[in-house]
Amino acid sequence: MAKSIKQAALRVIGQMPDDASLEDIMYELYFRQRIDRGLRELEEGKTVSHEEVKRGLVKWLQSAGR
Repeated sequence: MAKSIKQAALRVIGQMPDDASLEDIMYELYFRQRIDRGLRELEEGKTVSHEEVKRGLVKWLQSAGR
C-alpha cells in the first residue's frame, strides 16, 4: 500500500507548477490526505446528518451564552 501512496504523492507533486514552494507541496499533499480520509469515512458510514449538526450547533451556541 505504501507504494501506491507514494505514487499518488508523486502524481500530485508532478501536476504542480515547477515554481511550487515546499509549503505549497506540503499543503497540497495534506489537502489530498484529508479528502481521501473523508471519502473513506463516507464509505464506512461514519457520517453525521445535517439535522444532528444543527442540533449540536444549537447546543454549543447556548452553552457559549449566545
